[in-house]
Amino acid sequence: MSLHLFKNYLKKYSQTKLILRFFNYFCLCSKALLYFILSTNHTSLNLKQLSASFFTYRDFAVQTLTNYLLTNLMQQSVMTKGFWLIVMAILGSHTLYAQKYSNEFLSIGLGARAQGMGGAMVAHVNDATSSFWNPAGLHGIDTDLQIGAQHAEWFGGIGKYDYVGFGMPLKNQPRYIGFSFIRFGVDGIPNTLSLYEDDGSVNYSNVTDFSAADYAFLLNYAQTWEEIGLSIGVTPKIIHRKVGPFASSWGFGADIGAQYQLNKSFQFGLLLKDITTTFNAWRFNFTEDEKDVLNLTGNEIPIKSFEITRPQIILGGAYMHDFFLGQPEEGKKQKTFGILTELDLVVTTDGRRNTLVSSKPFSMDPAFGMELDYNKIVFLRAGVNNFQQFKNIDDEMIWSAQPNFGVGFRIYKFRIDYALTNLGGNSGVLPSHIVSIRLDINYDYIKQAILKES
Repeated sequence: MSLHLFKNYLKKYSQTKLILRFFNYFCLCSKALLYFILSTNHTSLNLKQLSASFFTYRDFAVQTLTNYLLTNLMQQSVMTKGFWLIVMAILGSHTLYAQKYSNEFLSIGLGARAQGMGGAMVAHVNDATSSFWNPAGLHGIDTDLQIGAQHAEWFGGIGKYDYVGFGMPLKNQPRYIGFSFIRFGVDGIPNTLSLYEDDGSVNYSNVTDFSAADYAFLLNYAQTWEEIGLSIGVTPKIIHRKVGPFASSWGFGADIGAQYQLNKSFQFGLLLKDITTTFNAWRFNFTEDEKDVLNLTGNEIPIKSFEITRPQIILGGAYMHDFFLGQPEEGKKQKTFGILTELDLVVTTDGRRNTLVSSKPFSMDPAFGMELDYNKIVFLRAGVNNFQQFKNIDDEMIWSAQPNFGVGFRIYKFRIDYALTNLGGNSGVLPSHIVSIRLDINYDYIKQAILKES
């Protein structure tokens, strides 16, 4: 049966147009793959090189298909959504040559509150940082617009980690949208490729600066079903990484999350991170003079490369309870003392890692966090994560864990949080000071304030 006849068959008998669109994209990617194989000079490639090239382009085709499915998924029925989510998971699981630590800046996390709790957030997160931790948590935003921002420094100020984002409900609908922008970068790196003149003399005026930075753009959509206590969210993401004028990459992927509230005290969460398998394509740009310097110094000149980030599965359970403190005074609110705890299990699928449970292809690492609050005004936090094993000075294998601490204050609609942690994990570097803020905006309150002034 020809491709044309098969497409007509699908058009006639399919229950959804998504299948036909999927087939069109599959044909397009297959044609590109076939053209690559036929146009390759096979005499200059051995079987191993050709095989690696084939699977690299196959991974690109799979990523293109899954990303396209994701953008069209929300238009389909519930049954169709479930079917295609399974298809995407299968497609993502068949990609090869994953980089174990690609896009690691997206493993740091957002918000000083989360950092102080050891990153244990997937079950109870309910603010704008849900964009990162679990998009389903956007359902907890109970104001017209919520804005968040963060600044942190690493290695004594050499590396800077910044975030700004927002979340908001759609008017009169159980749906929510959000956006986050993340940057992790090292600025002011000296470029010494032109340090030497042609005669061998050193000219420091030729030294220029450049930045190496990673960017992420996270889009969010969430929907909640209050009658059953379930919320589901999706996060398509665009990743851009740039190393001065020399190299840059673009990547695409997606996360899918869910939260389920059993009752007022217990809540559970699930995040399928990089469920589509995030794909990064690198390109390099060196001048002829820079290539000469690299050759003379024995450095390999890269042409193109690809990175693949395999999926992660994060499961979490949270317990929360408020205790009443005495009897409320007349005309005043009841004073409370609150406790919140969460335990998460992070499952990676990219092979053996240095974690509490290390195996191939799955490794597992727990994260535990606790938050105490007085009247939802003052917050005290602690957490532990990053369980690792290493050799001490006596050449003995011992276990270590990363402690985290934090505090927070809320003043009406404004909240500021601070955390003392280590963005580099158990790497022995100086601890990081993280500060984040959150602002809740109510449109009606602003209108009333304007009317009063006028």
